[in-house]
Amino acid sequence: MTMERLDAFMARANAAYYATHDPFADFTTSPEISQVFGEILGLWAAVTWQLLGSPVPVMLVEAGPGRGTLMADALRAVAQAMPAFRTALRVHLIETSPRLRAEQATRVPDAVWHDDLSEVPVGPMILLANEFLDALPIRQFVWQTDRWLERYVADGLFSERPSTVGLSPPAGVKTGGPIVREINEPAEAVVRALVDRFGRHPGAALFLDYGPEHSGFGDSLQALAGGKPADPLGPAGSADLTAHVDFATLAEVARGGRASVHGPVPQGMFLAALGLFQRSNRLARNLPPARAAATMEAARRLGEPDRMGRLFKALAIGSASCPPLPGFGP
Repeated sequence: MTMERLDAFMARANAAYYATHDPFADFTTSPEISQVFGEILGLWAAVTWQLLGSPVPVMLVEAGPGRGTLMADALRAVAQAMPAFRTALRVHLIETSPRLRAEQATRVPDAVWHDDLSEVPVGPMILLANEFLDALPIRQFVWQTDRWLERYVADGLFSERPSTVGLSPPAGVKTGGPIVREINEPAEAVVRALVDRFGRHPGAALFLDYGPEHSGFGDSLQALAGGKPADPLGPAGSADLTAHVDFATLAEVARGGRASVHGPVPQGMFLAALGLFQRSNRLARNLPPARAAATMEAARRLGEPDRMGRLFKALAIGSASCPPLPGFGP
């Protein structure tokens, strides 16, 4: 019987899944829902560039760029609205899947690809990451009477072993099931690496993903296969595995490194502040009725609280001297 820690299993499973599947057959991300999503994130990056002092050159980086749709929409909007930023930026994409790199190249042919953040050249940088952190592997710990046990995977089932990680007891926590604590070490490492970069060069990073605003307990591991929920512990590579992002912990990590922190705020509030509905309405005016209705429906799907607007959050971190960023305040 082969036994591996949950984060090792999740990393192996997702690597196999993205190497052999078209993930967009199983789920639809925000850039694929509406072109306005990528356009306003591009304009967010342009304004952020100005707030950082308009450094030239500047790297515009996307982590987990999917089909390249977000970056293509962002670059098109930037070229029209702020050509100086388009001239100054250099596109870098963080992607490990050869299949997805090939598709991204059809939409963003002037990009430079990297396997991880450490390969991106040093210098001023603005990073966009939509639904990137949720796919990074988590560890799970279960409280058992008077101690934490860590979850391992063996033959499609959980197996628990005594934890060697010093976690505090879950005082006062009441749940209807086992008390589960999740830790995403790779996500924390990404934030620490960005904080280190932003301490040496002007920069900012924007994360949009799903998860609660405050840290808590619970098992959020889930899987999608064929567009439907699946067994997360099924054969590795048969489904896309994700987990909720602990935004509060990531914000705490950034503050601990003396970076500026903006948010987290609900995605709906963030996108509305950037003009999601106004931009979508302007587009709809020039479209046939059916396409106009679809355009406004896409905006509601992204922004309304009972859809993606509340579950998804926006969090930005930046250089210590970075002023308030668009979408995060009055």
